[in-house]
Amino acid sequence: MTAFLTVCVIGLLIGSALLFFQLRRQGELLNNALHRLETLGSDDDAPGTEPYMVLTVRVVDPIGVAKRESRSARIVADHLPNMVRRRVYQQVMREVGAELAERGVEAEMKVEYR
Repeated sequence: MTAFLTVCVIGLLIGSALLFFQLRRQGELLNNALHRLETLGSDDDAPGTEPYMVLTVRVVDPIGVAKRESRSARIVADHLPNMVRRRVYQQVMREVGAELAERGVEAEMKVEYR
């Protein structure tokens, strides 16, 4: 019985030591991450770190726009609404891109699903 209790106590001590070292390592990693986070905004001279603005366009009623602009969309919109929404955004992106290109504005455009 005493041998069993001794083995259990030794096992608990080894487990506690392993947990202690793991917690200590996690604390160091967390402190390093916090330090990097604090110094992230302080390096203003680094190239490529300048913030940029993003313009987001959301078509409020893409199905309504499709039905108004396309005869075939009036038929398909009720059966395939996701496809119609995607096509509306693609067309809006093409038209805005063409207008910007016509004015000589270099722009990067993409559709994001949220």
